[in-house]
Amino acid sequence: MGIAEIKKTTEEKMHKSIESLKLDLAKVRTGRAHTGLLDHVMVDYYGTMMAINQVANMNLVDARTISVQPWEKKMVQAVEKAIRESDLGLNPQTQGDIIRVPMPALTEERRRDLVKVIKQEGEGAKVAVRNLRRDANQSLKDLVKAKEISEDDERRAQDEVQKITDRCIADIDKQLAQKEAEIMAV
Repeated sequence: MGIAEIKKTTEEKMHKSIESLKLDLAKVRTGRAHTGLLDHVMVDYYGTMMAINQVANMNLVDARTISVQPWEKKMVQAVEKAIRESDLGLNPQTQGDIIRVPMPALTEERRRDLVKVIKQEGEGAKVAVRNLRRDANQSLKDLVKAKEISEDDERRAQDEVQKITDRCIADIDKQLAQKEAEIMAV
C-alpha cells in the first residue's frame, strides 16, 4: 500500500466517522419536531422488526407535533406501542387511524443533559478520528521499515494526515456547536 492509498483510506474512514456522528446527533431531540426523530424506532410488523418509516407515513402537523399514519389499520396499535416504548420519552395519541406524537417542551435541566450527551458523542467521534490518524502513521512507519519510502516522504505524509485530521476535528466541533445552539434555543 502506498502513501496515496493510506491517505485516501484514512480520509474516507474519517469522513465515515463524521457521518456516523451526524446520524447520532440527528437522534438527539431538540424542542422542535422532525420526522427523523422516529427513524430508529422499530415496529413489530407481523413478527419482523421494521423501521417505522417502512410501515407508516410521517408528517409534521406543526412545529411540535408529528403525525404518523400506518399503511395498514391493523398496525396502528403496534406503531403507537413502539413509539411509547422507545427511549425518546414520547407519549403518542391515537385519533382513528392517525397517531399524533406531541413533542414535550424541554426544561433547562434536560437541555443541559442533552448538551452533555452530544459532547460525549462528539468526543467519541474525535477519538475515532485520532485512532485513524495513529493507524495511518503506523502504516507509514511500516513502509519506512520495509524501505518502500524515505523518511522525508514519511514526514511529509504524516503532515498531510495531520492536516486531514485537523479538518475533521474542526468539522466535528462545528457540528457540535450547531447542535448545542439548536438545543439551547428556547
